[in-house]
Amino acid sequence: MSAALNIFALTSPLFALVLIGYLLSRMFGWPKAASDALTRFVFSVAIPAFLFRLMSDFAGMPHVDARLLFVYFGGCLVVYVIARIAARYFFAMDGASQSVFAMGGIFSNNVLLGVPMAQITLPPSAMPAVSLVLVFHSLSMWTLVTVSIEWARHRDLSLAGFGKTAKGVVLNPVVAGILAGTAWGFTGLRMPHVIDSTLSLLSASAVPMSLVALGMGLAEYGIRAGFTQSAAISALKLFALPACVWALARLAALPPDETMAVVLLSALPTGANVYLMARQFATLEGPIASALVLSTTCASLTTPVALVLLAASAH
Repeated sequence: MSAALNIFALTSPLFALVLIGYLLSRMFGWPKAASDALTRFVFSVAIPAFLFRLMSDFAGMPHVDARLLFVYFGGCLVVYVIARIAARYFFAMDGASQSVFAMGGIFSNNVLLGVPMAQITLPPSAMPAVSLVLVFHSLSMWTLVTVSIEWARHRDLSLAGFGKTAKGVVLNPVVAGILAGTAWGFTGLRMPHVIDSTLSLLSASAVPMSLVALGMGLAEYGIRAGFTQSAAISALKLFALPACVWALARLAALPPDETMAVVLLSALPTGANVYLMARQFATLEGPIASALVLSTTCASLTTPVALVLLAASAH
């Protein structure tokens, strides 16, 4: 019981910051421009600075078991297939809608919520595992949904389209921060004090500002549109995916730190990128927006519970 209370005590301030951001936009009338500016700063500056500084010491960090990629993305693929089947037979969706629906069940909010949650609840030795998942996350998810939808619509896959997706991911500030920090770490050079202190100050702002930005962003979406579909998406994301990832981690005998990292990331709510996918492919915008709000609200309870169960299973 004390372990459970400790995890809830650690995570509740994080969701309180999300609530503050939500209230600032919804009740106090902060404009969308403020939300957009804060989100852009967090995504382009604060989080990349935090990850660069973290990964700059990558060479001296504990070894990361590469099996975690099989465990995390294998779990995502299993749930993706299950979700597409459910979308077809329970909601009579076409191929494009099935793809976006399924992506809502596997695409986690790993940046704005995952990085703060990991920093607060996981040991430092688990952070390289988190960063490794982040590097491959957007690339694999965007590629999967692009292939699925283009195949469903045209049965014609473009090499140029894949190249554009890969380029966009590599130039993503979060991925660039991880890769640049890792490269710096392998040089063995000492970070100049002025640069290190500046990055330290920026890194300190990453956690609170990312959570407030997330809350402000959620205020833009409603929860009524396509509630049945959004509830199904949330159930897949918050229950089916972490259960599948945990089972694969046990099957692969993944070490404790890596297991904690992949289960935490899989237990997070649906990420806002899925809404961008819905907008880009013009399908399920309402249900996906609703799923963002619903899954984030429910995750304030389900994610701590997942951490408690994970800790209990480790003993």
